[in-house]
Amino acid sequence: MAASSFSCAQSLCLTSRGRVSFPGGCVLKRRNSHLVFASSLKSNKDVSSVSKVETLLDSVRWDDKGLAVAIAQNVDTGAILMQGFANRDALATTISSRKATFYSRSRSSLWTKGETSNNFINVYDIFLDCDHDSIIYLGKPDGPTCHTGSETCYYTSVLDSLETEQVAAGSRLASTTLYSLESTVFQRRAEIETTTESGKPSWTKRLLLNQDLLCSKIREEADELCRTLEDNEDKGRAASEMGDVLYHAMVLLALKDVKMEDVLDVLRRRFSQSGIEEKGSRGKQKS
Repeated sequence: MAASSFSCAQSLCLTSRGRVSFPGGCVLKRRNSHLVFASSLKSNKDVSSVSKVETLLDSVRWDDKGLAVAIAQNVDTGAILMQGFANRDALATTISSRKATFYSRSRSSLWTKGETSNNFINVYDIFLDCDHDSIIYLGKPDGPTCHTGSETCYYTSVLDSLETEQVAAGSRLASTTLYSLESTVFQRRAEIETTTESGKPSWTKRLLLNQDLLCSKIREEADELCRTLEDNEDKGRAASEMGDVLYHAMVLLALKDVKMEDVLDVLRRRFSQSGIEEKGSRGKQKS
């Protein structure tokens, strides 16, 4: 998938009524499915910004009904949250409001995810595919996305259904490797809390039950990771040791009831902040 050029979105700001505004006092309103000026432009830069938005909307290969597939994806976990359709107005509204907005084919109207449930999807970026006929809203959900209360709308595994006679709906979310591992670790923690262990516990359960063992393993694996650099070991060795560090750290996070999504949220918020500033803010928070 090729990401479209979306630099024009960086210059957008919101008015109190959710309209699109640009530096210099230009405000855009929607009229007959097109964006038009609501006040005079003050510079050539404003004209250029408006032109970029219109050019972007024109570049989408809308189908014969004026629609394109619109997919919402979690900016931190990468999870596909839902799929809908967007028309020109829906995409323009998403750009201006930063809330994932779609076009309802059954109601023939725009709808913003969360307008009823308050589980909005806050959009951080938008991408078009290489053919410009599919859209991704990359954002952070305020709560469950699916109307069933599930975190995403994708929770039925086709392969599980084919391999097992009965598969409970919602039994497994579509997850990447990292989040499948996290799910397993949290499942082991739940088993310890709700069932009596018979026989030899798994390694994960041993770590969950013994904090001293867990912390010693994290320190040990972190040291071995550093040695791959100091001893000039190959990439495969470094990847293997990093896998060990990550796994043991995730067990610790499970004990602290911290999800990887929480960690990635912290990292994302640091993108625009220097390391020195970030460390300084930690001291202020503690005091």
